[in-house]
Amino acid sequence: MWLLGRIYSTGTPEDYKAVHALQDQMVAVPLSAYGKSYTPASGTIDPSVDMKTATRAQVHAMDAASFFKLFAQLLKTNPPSAEDAPMLATLAKIGIVPGQDFDALKLDPTVAKGLEDVPKPAQDTIMAWMKEGVSAGDWKLSDGWIYSTKMGLYGTNYRWRALIASIAIGANLAEDAVYPLSYGPDMLTTYSGAHKYVMHFNGGDFPPVEGFWSLTMYNEQQFLVPNAINRYTVSQRNQFKTNADGSVDVYIQNQSPGEDKELNWLPAPKDKFMLTLRMYWPKEKSPSILNGTWKIPPIREVN
Repeated sequence: MWLLGRIYSTGTPEDYKAVHALQDQMVAVPLSAYGKSYTPASGTIDPSVDMKTATRAQVHAMDAASFFKLFAQLLKTNPPSAEDAPMLATLAKIGIVPGQDFDALKLDPTVAKGLEDVPKPAQDTIMAWMKEGVSAGDWKLSDGWIYSTKMGLYGTNYRWRALIASIAIGANLAEDAVYPLSYGPDMLTTYSGAHKYVMHFNGGDFPPVEGFWSLTMYNEQQFLVPNAINRYTVSQRNQFKTNADGSVDVYIQNQSPGEDKELNWLPAPKDKFMLTLRMYWPKEKSPSILNGTWKIPPIREVN
């Protein structure tokens, strides 16, 4: 089981105490033990399981025979649905049948040889859905932002499901959260700390959410960026300095935009970076990112 619990905090020490108190009340027990005293059984870790190497790296290192052998084992406890029937017919051609073990040694030598060359092009095909999924409607592009309102609803689009499993393990439904990503002001240009950028919000036009939103800075390796003011994100809890017309400019750059603008500064590294806009519980009524009536403000390079 995988459970993520998010609690909004104002960022003050007093509020952290309240958050920690809520976290301390969170427990997970079998339904049969709900409302009762429960002590979990002591667990053991299978010594054959690699607990250090990243899961994706382990999968990418597998040969086809090992991958399909594990896949067949997992099918026993994760049975396919009726909608998977066409794919099951295809898998049966190489000996993958739900409830049965997979043995590559039983395959025709030509088929077995062909499987040896499958992993790399298969991985490339999965990752290509980042671009191809746009034309299919799985991804949306908007002024340098890429996002989806179809997360968690994959149906029989196996490449779409595999892509999310590869880059994010899992994902919320769009009604719970939408995570637009931006690698540059447009699809042909990447962000660089050598330049200065501004994200402009018209008055009252912040991301429309029932929960909360945040804009987070990451370096090229998708890690948080150390900076002089220890600010890694801006969000609705920030006390922004507004313009005369009530709008807000967020300054995205490596060096301070000046003391009078630092309230609106999101520090960037000196080299390449990316941004993630998180929208928790996006509003369903217009303006809404879910129905396309709210557009993410573009990030423009400035002098």
